Amino acid sequence: MIAENLQIIKEKIDKKCGFCGRGGDEITLIAVSKTQPVSAINDVFNAGIVNFGENKPQELKSKSEIITAPLKWHMIGHLQTNKVKYIIDCAEYIHSVDSIKLAEEINLRAAKAGKIQKILLEVNTSGEDSKFGLKDKNDILSIANFCENSGSLNLCGLMTMAPFTDNEEVIRDCFGKAKNLFDWLKGEGFGITELSMGMTNDFEIAIEEGATMLRIGTAIFGERNYLI
Repeated sequence: MIAENLQIIKEKIDKKCGFCGRGGDEITLIAVSKTQPVSAINDVFNAGIVNFGENKPQELKSKSEIITAPLKWHMIGHLQTNKVKYIIDCAEYIHSVDSIKLAEEINLRAAKAGKIQKILLEVNTSGEDSKFGLKDKNDILSIANFCENSGSLNLCGLMTMAPFTDNEEVIRDCFGKAKNLFDWLKGEGFGITELSMGMTNDFEIAIEEGATMLRIGTAIFGERNYLI
């Protein structure tokens, strides 16, 4: 089932990229493996995916210690400063940096670990109070400047989440705002390259609006059983 699901998704990505005049190689597909067993993650890896996203620090740490395959782990969920210690050794990317305090802690931990940590700033473009993320341009610029001079952080881009809705105009507006912030930050002289947005229900719109990283779980693994 997983191999078939991935084939369908890849075909949709290639088709949408072709429609937009983009290349499929511009897109990084991140399999969101939260709550999924190690066996399912191995199945996805064997089907050709190397990028995996986790929402909870301890779960990411645990899986990274169990799985020996050369995966690239992405921390995509909300991250508290006291949980950075769990993922600093295993996370290739941290997508959810939303405060200067968190950026400082990641920089400190990365320096101690002897690594340059790739991060994305999470921006709240939906206006929803239930979502984390930076809203103010001054805050975004302040953290970006900190990253530039930090020594152990590599600011790679931005991440956002659209509302869970069937209203395509609302979704497109959210992604469009993120792309505008991305272009603005590049215009300020930051060499960012990644725009992480788009999930199972809206990734095709995200591609149209400039996404470079898609975070897809359900369409790959199937519906989750949260009781497990």
